[in-house]
Amino acid sequence: MTFNESYKEILNTVKGDIDKVNAELNRSFSADTPIHEELQCFLNSPSKRIRSVLAFLYLRAYGIDVTDEQIELQSIVELIHNASLIHDDVIDEDLKRRGKNTVNCDFGNRMAIISGDYLLSVVMKKLTALKSFELFNIFAKTLENMCSGEIQQHISLNTIKSIDEYIEKSYLKTGSLFEASLTGAMRLAGENKIIRAVEFGRNFGIAFQIRDDLKNVLETDSGDVKAGIYNAPVIFSGSAEVNLSGIEKTKDLLNNYLVKAEDCIADLAENEYKSALIELLELLKNV
Repeated sequence: MTFNESYKEILNTVKGDIDKVNAELNRSFSADTPIHEELQCFLNSPSKRIRSVLAFLYLRAYGIDVTDEQIELQSIVELIHNASLIHDDVIDEDLKRRGKNTVNCDFGNRMAIISGDYLLSVVMKKLTALKSFELFNIFAKTLENMCSGEIQQHISLNTIKSIDEYIEKSYLKTGSLFEASLTGAMRLAGENKIIRAVEFGRNFGIAFQIRDDLKNVLETDSGDVKAGIYNAPVIFSGSAEVNLSGIEKTKDLLNNYLVKAEDCIADLAENEYKSALIELLELLKNV
């Protein structure tokens, strides 16, 4: 079974919740929004919605109801993620994403930057409507972290940094939004198991980034290395010429963070949602 086939089975466990998030995303923009076409085209392109899937599995594994506010919160997470993708495509000058033209390819860099900014303005409006200072603070810090991660990556181009610096960048760029997705959901539910949610989201997000970087290097034409972005495989190899040792050490690092994530849900009662979480962790081991 392929990765996508296995992931679809996991997603189906919370498909009803994800369908509601997609509907909420479509309701976020009226037809008279000046850049409605650009935004709808991008948001409706194929997506794993893995941050929301993870949050819904986590909530339901704890027996917590998925309310309309939880749906709204995950639509916020997806808007932040998609805004970052639009801006990333401008920075990286990418013309394709998920097999389709990027916003900057079809509408130019100016419109792409404005589109990403517009998504973030909708995020602010949605967060305000939830009337929670704690949630607003969580996501304000997350946006700061994501920007800091991108800045770190830019100023360290063509430089082999330490593995600790790489992990920090991976958390800031990617892990922080996974962490916010889970932490925000538990805060909204009024639960006190916040620390576990923070640790699970952080470890899962870092593992997700490590896996993505490993996949990139294993491709014949590694875009990151060519762009001077030196991630774990390069760091472990000691040069831009990635070797087998660097790949194996990166796989070990990936597995280490997946084990840390699984440890965070060890105390959960056995149910289909916990099983799906474990299946998702196992799925990420396959690169």
